[in-house]
Amino acid sequence: MPDQPKTPHRSVRISGEDWADLAARAPRGDRAAVLKELLAWYLRRPGAKLPDRPGPPPAAS
Repeated sequence: MPDQPKTPHRSVRISGEDWADLAARAPRGDRAAVLKELLAWYLRRPGAKLPDRPGPPPAAS
């Protein structure tokens, strides 16, 4: 039997720039983990905490 994911696939529309920036700044590039943490916090799930925000992006030179 093929590997079954624990959660079904969901689609959301996010700009390419935001998606790339999220991958660059999420811990270990794990966008899904950041989005899941935000969703749990937003829905007030027990024990959920707002994820830490990364520092400011590097200044353009």
